Amino acid sequence: GILFFGRILAYAAMLENKEVTWFPSYGAEMRGGTANCTVIISDELIGSPVVTNPDILIVMNDESLKKFQPRLKQNSLLIFDSSLIKDLSLRHDIESLGVPATEISATLGDTKSANMVLLGSLISKTALLEKTSVFEALESSMPERKKKSIEINKRAVMEGVRFIEDKKG
Repeated sequence: GILFFGRILAYAAMLENKEVTWFPSYGAEMRGGTANCTVIISDELIGSPVVTNPDILIVMNDESLKKFQPRLKQNSLLIFDSSLIKDLSLRHDIESLGVPATEISATLGDTKSANMVLLGSLISKTALLEKTSVFEALESSMPERKKKSIEINKRAVMEGVRFIEDKKG
């Protein structure tokens, strides 16, 4: 889920010659809890992989929303899976964007690609990275046994992009 999202985000940024850190948090929460990762993307050298107050937060479940939303900077961006997050206690000093990522990915036949729908939404909303870099990162980082899921993940990214473009409409 979110750890793979972060890895693809970081790798795509590397492909665009940006400075990058990827700091996953595994631990006991890895299976079904609030596993998380921090990705820093910069045009300048990065001093530390530790981020206490992020500019952007992507969350896929209620627990992560409760745990990490308070850390967001004011006027920052929150993107969340509105298919799964129903307890909407959202801050008013941030931009919140609900994306029905699990519903969208279900229409593609694989709810496990909800993370890629959110990634597509992120790159469309922020122009942080190019789609081509994300696609190259997907192709390069997918283990051989999972190569068949590359195309569905690419389609999921494009559906996330399309969702944001339709909202801009």
